[in-house]
Amino acid sequence: MSLSRGFRNCNPLNIRRGRDQWQGQAERQTDAAFVVFKSMEWGWRAAFKLLTRTYYHKYRLYTIRMIIQKWAPPHENNTEAYSMFVSKLAGIPPDEPIGIPMESPARWMMVAAAMAIQENGTSDIDYFAMLRGWTLSRESIAEN
Repeated sequence: MSLSRGFRNCNPLNIRRGRDQWQGQAERQTDAAFVVFKSMEWGWRAAFKLLTRTYYHKYRLYTIRMIIQKWAPPHENNTEAYSMFVSKLAGIPPDEPIGIPMESPARWMMVAAAMAIQENGTSDIDYFAMLRGWTLSRESIAEN
């Protein structure tokens, strides 16, 4: 069985390529649309940076529904189904605030894991890499 695109790219949330140069980004970007990372830890780190720094702190998106509406907009996805899937897996109602990232890290990790399952079509996630990615995301708060 072949790996999903997100897992092949070590990019569990399928972060699109853009102006940002991420720490842990692979030298060779072999995917025209999505960032390729050196390892899954770096892909998780970038995902947590986007979710907690950009979406939570910058855009003030505090709920699963608010986050998914921006992450997977209706013109590209079935946003409502995506939100409900993440909500169900994470065990957090779609309109309930997830919490302050530093005070509720487990809730943020559950949301990210559910998003990765939605994005990749499988629950075969390396949770140790995810935890290392969370740690990496907390070590360098100001950097991409």
